[in-house]
Amino acid sequence: MKKTIETIVEEYRGRRLNRRDFFTRLITATGTYATAQLFLEQSGLAATLVSEVESQQANVDSSTVDYPNGDVKLTGYLSKPKAKGKHPAIIVIHENRGLNEHTRDVARRFAAAGYVALAVDALSRKGGTAVMTTPEKVREAFAAIPVADVMSDLNAGLTFLNNHRNVKKNKLASIGFCWGGARSFLLATEPNKLQAAVIFYGTAPTEEQLAKVHFPVLGIYGETDERITSKVPEVAASMKKLKKRYDSKIYKGTGHAFFNDTNAERYNAEAAKDAWTQTLVFLKKNL
Repeated sequence: MKKTIETIVEEYRGRRLNRRDFFTRLITATGTYATAQLFLEQSGLAATLVSEVESQQANVDSSTVDYPNGDVKLTGYLSKPKAKGKHPAIIVIHENRGLNEHTRDVARRFAAAGYVALAVDALSRKGGTAVMTTPEKVREAFAAIPVADVMSDLNAGLTFLNNHRNVKKNKLASIGFCWGGARSFLLATEPNKLQAAVIFYGTAPTEEQLAKVHFPVLGIYGETDERITSKVPEVAASMKKLKKRYDSKIYKGTGHAFFNDTNAERYNAEAAKDAWTQTLVFLKKNL
């Protein structure tokens, strides 16, 4: 298997494989989507080779960054436009797989659209996603981090962005996917400088917490993602009662993680394209 993976990596390095084909073959070689993603983090290829190739193609600057939360050192992936000056910023919160190439690519896409994007590693307190040996260890690490610490770290990421030389002061948004979607919604209830939040198939806070939302929220959902999507009418009713701005869109025939183009089993290209357009329109309106 090692030789097979080396061949796949070299073909991608030589630009004989595009990003989608690279992932398809890597998943076949490693056995699962989660293992393939974790391999790229463990090997450092996601932060180096893949970042270099894809950032060049997107015409953006990307790098690994460290920033503090008190005595805790946090790590993330920062992508920004090449154009000089200041830009609005967005914090990108990953799924329950940890920081991976899907999340890094979302950050690059935002940078290409004119935003400074920070894809956080919410496992920084546990040494980071890259030190996890198996997908099971990733899940265990998530379970061991208190929600209060997660939110504190996300707010530290917002502070880092707001103080960045290329960021327009207080022009901040958040976006999250799955586990990160729930955290993006929860971040909307925190006393911070955010002005907008996007939720991709993430659960909502309690109604008591929703009362603290202080800016517009956009929810993106898959029709067959019953556990989460079935609650959307209830969330919408609560937000309306509380006089909070909440727009939502449910994509027919799609399931959980339909936006993730590195997961062929779940990806829906048509819905993902429209969801991205809706996201950019929403952010332009509110930042």
